[in-house]
Amino acid sequence: MPAGPRTITPLAAPPDAVVSIPGSKSLTNRALIIASLAQGATRLSNALFSDDTVVMVDSLRRLGFAVEVDGSTLRMIVHGVGGRIPAAAADLFVGNAGTAARFLTAMVALGRGRYRLDGSPRMRERPIQDLLDTLAALGATTASTHGCPPVVVDAHGLRGGRAGVRGEISSQFVSAVLMVAPYASADVELTIAGRLVGAPYVDMTIAVMREFGARLDHPDPTHIHVPGRQQYRARDYAVEPDASSAAYFFAAAAICGGRVRVPGLSTSSLQGDAKIIDLFEQMGCAVERTAAFLEVRGGQTLKGVDVDLGGLSDQTMTLAAIAPFAAGPTRIRGVAHIRHQESDRLTATATELRRLGQEVEEFDDGLKITPRPVTPAVINTYGDHRIAMAFAITGLRAPGVVVADPDCVAKTFPDFFERLDAFSRPAPRSTS
Repeated sequence: MPAGPRTITPLAAPPDAVVSIPGSKSLTNRALIIASLAQGATRLSNALFSDDTVVMVDSLRRLGFAVEVDGSTLRMIVHGVGGRIPAAAADLFVGNAGTAARFLTAMVALGRGRYRLDGSPRMRERPIQDLLDTLAALGATTASTHGCPPVVVDAHGLRGGRAGVRGEISSQFVSAVLMVAPYASADVELTIAGRLVGAPYVDMTIAVMREFGARLDHPDPTHIHVPGRQQYRARDYAVEPDASSAAYFFAAAAICGGRVRVPGLSTSSLQGDAKIIDLFEQMGCAVERTAAFLEVRGGQTLKGVDVDLGGLSDQTMTLAAIAPFAAGPTRIRGVAHIRHQESDRLTATATELRRLGQEVEEFDDGLKITPRPVTPAVINTYGDHRIAMAFAITGLRAPGVVVADPDCVAKTFPDFFERLDAFSRPAPRSTS
């Protein structure tokens, strides 16, 4: 049964907490794809169990891969078969999981047979044609009626060669091609056209590929060379805590004047969103960066900022949700592409901020938020997990915030609200 609207209770005192964060969705799904293409058994620890990763596991099983999961220990074992797709046909439903849709479309192009991918009504509005065009240049045969799912791939392996991919809609197109490129019959020379949004996610993809034994060259931001006829090596792989999810708890410290530490995230994190602590520092927080944890301590005054979030666009909603408590306006730029994600995130965020009494200007690529007193409101989530989680943090300081559809957080952080409740009543922690 749906949980119904959830009222957020403001914190009675500044937080002082160590918060355990589930594994990264981005790393879990990349590891699942790459492990399936490797030869042998890969063991994933601290894997994320959420709607998006469950969709990925289900799809891999439909493609004939053996995937063992244990939610109680957060472990998965993936039995790869050396770049083959075991099933000669499959019908895959990916819900509204963009990573699954893009990554699986590229993956099945390595197979021999016909594969169909479809998703939710919102997924049928999310673009994928740029990825299909790139795969076609590498020898794939694909079809999509309107440049969005459903997609049909008539697979006969990837030839390789030279191809371009547009970077301004989604970095997932680049990552999808990169992960399958080692199994092309010839080298893949990929040229990225235009501004690459979410570039840190491509860096993450390259890092994970290398950790599984792939060789590739990335001589400049617009060119990547991947030798063909390679093979990933199965391995044990520990998934980092999800930096995007950690950011909500760091944001709580920023607006409530407390301290939040997240163990397992470090200065060497593969995730671009770990850099959100740099932004909190710019806004007036004190931060601590170590090899074992990241920590944010809120200051007395939160400063408004003018920032390009193209490299960590999932944090648009996080920053917008705490902007009402800043001294001065906040301007967010460079995130036009988030209009094509789980919702039109710019319009949705602007609408909900206005519902909270804020003055908001909406631009093609971002928002300007001028703080005003926060008024009580029921926040519509548009089925978007990041809107639900971000505005829940607003409610930790301002009374009267109600999240209309809390269940949507299951996409990436199923027990977010349970952890938020525990965070609101933190146990005494060591000062070490």
